Amino acid sequence: MSSNGTPAARDQRPPPRPRLRAAAVALALAGVLAATAPTAQAAAHGGTGGSRCGGRGVDSGALIRYESDILVKAPLRTVWKLQTDVERWPSWQPPVTTMERLDQGPLRKGSRFRWTTPAPATPTTPATTLEITSTVQRLRDKDCILWKGPATGEGLRIDEGVHLWTFRKVRGGVRVHTEETWTGDQVEADVRTATEALGQGLEAWLRDLKATAEARSGGRPH
Repeated sequence: MSSNGTPAARDQRPPPRPRLRAAAVALALAGVLAATAPTAQAAAHGGTGGSRCGGRGVDSGALIRYESDILVKAPLRTVWKLQTDVERWPSWQPPVTTMERLDQGPLRKGSRFRWTTPAPATPTTPATTLEITSTVQRLRDKDCILWKGPATGEGLRIDEGVHLWTFRKVRGGVRVHTEETWTGDQVEADVRTATEALGQGLEAWLRDLKATAEARSGGRPH
């Protein structure tokens, strides 16, 4: 698999939903669903962005935000490896069509990676491919990772997505928590729709991570 704006009162016309959902699949990597609807989940958590990695979290001023978590019945090392071996994301996240590390060695602060996901055509925009360039801001081994970057495609742009993941060993497995914020005029034109799209993407990612980690470990948490 990995960047604030003003309120959306300027223009209440929603951009095409398929476009935003494709973006969610991209930045949240789609993939990322628990049982709660995205808008309800966002409201319930209040978008506080309270989690941190090395003292940093998501964009506190962003209008578009979502957070969720899931219990994965697998060893922490398995879950961590899946999430941080970004070059292998396409093997377990179908919406990630390409992935390229832009540097070498273990993933660390400053590491960059570029990945893509298709976005279908809409009545007003052609089919395109979203390209995301992510830069790791913080990383603590088997604990947390934070990255950010833009997503761009023909007719669609998210100026900056900031994405945080934390991993905690708990009874029965690993509690994986994720938070993400988006900024940019286009997505801020319809905050509700963009938040829904972001939530769908993050919940799908969590489901894929859980299913893959548990399949590899046989559902054994330790």
